[in-house]
Amino acid sequence: MLWISIPKSMAIAVPDGPAGHPSWCSGWEGFQSLSFMLPQSSSSARYAFDGVRAQIRDLHTENIANLAVRARELGDVIALWYGEGDMVTPAFIRDAAKAAFDEGLTFYVPDMRGHGPLNEALSEYQTRIHGRPIPIARTTVTPGGMQALYLALELLVDTGTNVVYVAPQWPNIHNAIHLIGGEPRPFSLDFRGDWHLDLDRLFATCDARTRAIFLSTPSNPTGWTASAEEMQALLDFSRRTGIWIISDEVYGRLYFDGDVAPSILQIAEDGDRVLSVNSFSKAWAMTGWRIGWLTHPSGVADQLGAMTQYVNSGTSAPIQAGAVAAIRQGEPLVEEIRQRIRTGLDLAYFRLAQIPGIILPAKPRGGMYAFFAMEGESDARRACARILETARVGLAPGHLFGSSATAFLRMCVCRERDQIATALDRMVAAMN
Repeated sequence: MLWISIPKSMAIAVPDGPAGHPSWCSGWEGFQSLSFMLPQSSSSARYAFDGVRAQIRDLHTENIANLAVRARELGDVIALWYGEGDMVTPAFIRDAAKAAFDEGLTFYVPDMRGHGPLNEALSEYQTRIHGRPIPIARTTVTPGGMQALYLALELLVDTGTNVVYVAPQWPNIHNAIHLIGGEPRPFSLDFRGDWHLDLDRLFATCDARTRAIFLSTPSNPTGWTASAEEMQALLDFSRRTGIWIISDEVYGRLYFDGDVAPSILQIAEDGDRVLSVNSFSKAWAMTGWRIGWLTHPSGVADQLGAMTQYVNSGTSAPIQAGAVAAIRQGEPLVEEIRQRIRTGLDLAYFRLAQIPGIILPAKPRGGMYAFFAMEGESDARRACARILETARVGLAPGHLFGSSATAFLRMCVCRERDQIATALDRMVAAMN
C-alpha cells in the first residue's frame, strides 16, 4: 500500500479495484490522503525501474547474448566473438600474486593511485617504450582498463558536453559517455578498401561543448592504427583548442610494424591535455585479473587519487604484484602473444579470401581481430546467425561497434593456430 498526501484543493479520485470506485482515506487537517495498491510482480519491477536516472534506463545492453544462447544449444561451437585470447596467464605472473598472498599483502593499499613497486615499474616501462620520461606522478593504477577509461571520462565530462569518438568502436565507449551524462558523438573512419582517418572532418565535428576526442589505436575492432603524424595533428589541435585527447592504447603492444604502436605519450608534455588508457588484459594474457592504468598529467594526480578512493578504493595488492611481474619479466610473453595473433591473422586472410563475396580490408597493423564484410549483406547479424548454424563458428556482428560497421563481422584470432584453422575450414566448407 502506498500513501500519498496532497492538499484538499488538489484532491482527485483514483479508481481502486476492478469496480473502479474511488477510495479515499482521511488524513490530517488540511490534507487528504490517497491510497492505492502498488502494482505487483513485473509491474512492481517497472515501478522501481522508472525511479532510476535516465542515463541508466537508456543504457544499451544488446550484445552477443542471443547468439551465445544458441551456441550452447548447438554444441561444438568455436566461439571467436569475444575480445580475449585462449592463453592462461603464465605461471611467473600467477606465482608473483600467490607470493603476495603468502606474504600477507591482503590489506588496503594506502596509496589509492597504486602500490609502490607497480608505480615504479610502470614509470620505468613507459619511459623505456616511449623514449621520454614518464614519472610516477603521471600514472594511476585501476581495477581494469575499463575503470581507467571511466575515470578519464568522469574527470572531464559534464552533462550537456560531448565526447567525439572515432568509430567503429568498442561499444563500452559510447555507453560509458552516455552513462556519465555526456553526449557520445561518433565520427566514422572512411572505408575505401582500408580504414582512413579524415582529420579535417574529425576536427569539424567538435564544437564549443566538446570536452575530448577519444580514439583507440590500434583499434578494436578494425585494427586501424594512428600514425605518428596523425598523433601529432591531434596533439596540435588539443593545444589550439583546449580539447582533451583520450587515447585507448590497450592494444599498443600488439602491433606488427614495431615493438609498440605510435603513442600520444611519445610526443605529449606533462602539461598537455592528454590521457592514455591501458590494461594488462591483452598483451599479458590477464583479462580476468582486472588491472589497468591511466597515464595523465601530473597536475591531476591528486584528483584521480581522490576519485579512485570514492569509486573503488584501489586495486588489490596481490593483483598488483602479479602486474609487476608481468611488466618486469613479460617481454617474451608479449612477443609470443603478438606472434600468435600475427599467425592467426595471416591464416584468416588466406582462408577467408577463398570464400566468394568476402570483402577483406587491408591487413590490420595491430590488434587481435579480422574485421571483414560480405557482399550483399548490409546487416551482419544475419550472416553471423547463418555462420553459427552452418559452420558452428561464433563471430561478433558489426552493429555492436556502431552504424558504420553494420555490414562487418569480427573474428578474434588470438587463439591456438589449430583452433583458428578448424574454424576457417568449417566456414570455407559451409559458405562455398
